[in-house]
Amino acid sequence: MKQGPLAHRDFRRLWLAGLISDSGDWLLLVSLPILVFQLTGSPLQTSFAFLVELAPAVLLGPVAGHLADRWDRRRLLVGITLVQAVALLPLLLVQDRADLPVLYAVIAVEAAMLTLFGPAKNALLPTLVPAEQLVPANSLIGLNQNLGRLAGGALGGLLLVVSGLPLIVAVDLVTFVAAAALIASIAAGTGDRDDAAQAQAQAAAGRQRVFAGRRIRAGLTVAVLAGCAQGIFVVLFVVWVVRELGGGAAETGLLRGVQAIGSIGVGLLLATGRRTPGPATLIAAGSAAFGLISVVVWNGPALTTALPVYIGLFIVVGAPGIAMLTGLISLLQQETTDQVRGRAFGVFGAIYEGSSGVGMLAAGLLADRIGIMPMLNLQAALYLAAGATAFLLLREHRPVTAQAVAPST
Repeated sequence: MKQGPLAHRDFRRLWLAGLISDSGDWLLLVSLPILVFQLTGSPLQTSFAFLVELAPAVLLGPVAGHLADRWDRRRLLVGITLVQAVALLPLLLVQDRADLPVLYAVIAVEAAMLTLFGPAKNALLPTLVPAEQLVPANSLIGLNQNLGRLAGGALGGLLLVVSGLPLIVAVDLVTFVAAAALIASIAAGTGDRDDAAQAQAQAAAGRQRVFAGRRIRAGLTVAVLAGCAQGIFVVLFVVWVVRELGGGAAETGLLRGVQAIGSIGVGLLLATGRRTPGPATLIAAGSAAFGLISVVVWNGPALTTALPVYIGLFIVVGAPGIAMLTGLISLLQQETTDQVRGRAFGVFGAIYEGSSGVGMLAAGLLADRIGIMPMLNLQAALYLAAGATAFLLLREHRPVTAQAVAPST
């Protein structure tokens, strides 16, 4: 019987730590912008809170990748998680609008720690499972994020209403400490790179290998296109629900939430299936399907505005999104060596989040001038372009890169 990624002890611990910490992250990232709006009543101040979350990923991505390649990744992840826990404590001082700088500072620190966490986690994962299990393993990690979004997001809003910020801080502290303990118990890791000359040589060789490779360039191109599309979506989705569907806050929250159902379904399928598609197939099929479904969704109100129709469509649209992301992460893991893998993910994160910012800015500047429908159809076209890019440049079959792994059970 074929063993899956969860058969390996160290991966199980990383996976469980991720599930716990992702729930805590969503608990915080959902509740704090709501609190900003409660204190200010200002959409502008609330949007600033989201921008504060975005900025560290763009600014710190390359630094995060360097740290992941320079230091022991297991210890780095433990340290980051503990900093996240300590950084929550100033929230206990927040009482009114005068304390907004404290809120923004905590949001910035937590977002910065998330930026540092991602490359180290993605670079560590290939050392915990065999190479042929990368796609199922990354599917399980993506499943965590969606389960955390469902549990943490809903719980964050509920706790804020029922008991306020102190209980949120307490619950989040527990999640971070538990995640740190699980990561600390992982046996595998990567030692600190103390030899400066060797590190410099590895970095130079790594840059040449990573960014000169056709498959890596294609993956980064997909990240740019998908990031711009996501930025457009974030800004205009609420407007579309109000203007085209005649909905409000309840319909907006419902449609965003049900996307996780499709994501969880495909994540489980990829994680447990006897045969899984390769990264190139996942990227190409996921991007193209996302684009086609988006065309149907955005233009659907011309035929019907029945809410059940769009609930079904948004459940479906969650599936290609997780497939595309799983494929991109698996591709980067396969196409890079252990010495430079963290830097590859640092650059990938900075490119994706920076492109999302460009998409947000474009949507904000152009939607009132040319209308939201042309912009949303552009969003769909960007995903279709991403699928075409993946199909043309990633169709060449490549053997899986050998990974330094000694799985334990």
